[in-house]
Amino acid sequence: MKNRFIRAIAGTFILISLVLSVYVSQDWLWFTAFVGANLLQSSFTRWCLMEKILDKLGVKD
Repeated sequence: MKNRFIRAIAGTFILISLVLSVYVSQDWLWFTAFVGANLLQSSFTRWCLMEKILDKLGVKD
C-alpha cells in the first residue's frame, strides 16, 4: 500500500512540475530532476524520505 502512495505522489509531483515548467518557468524542471534523483537513490539505498513521512502519517504497508 505504501509503495502505491509513493509512486502516486512521485508521479503527481513530476506531472505538476512539468506543467509548471511549461506555463510558469523552466526552473521547475529542477524539481522534476530532484524527484527523479530521489527515486534513483532510494533504489540503491532503500531509504526514502516520503516513506518516513507516510509512516508518521500512519499509512500501513
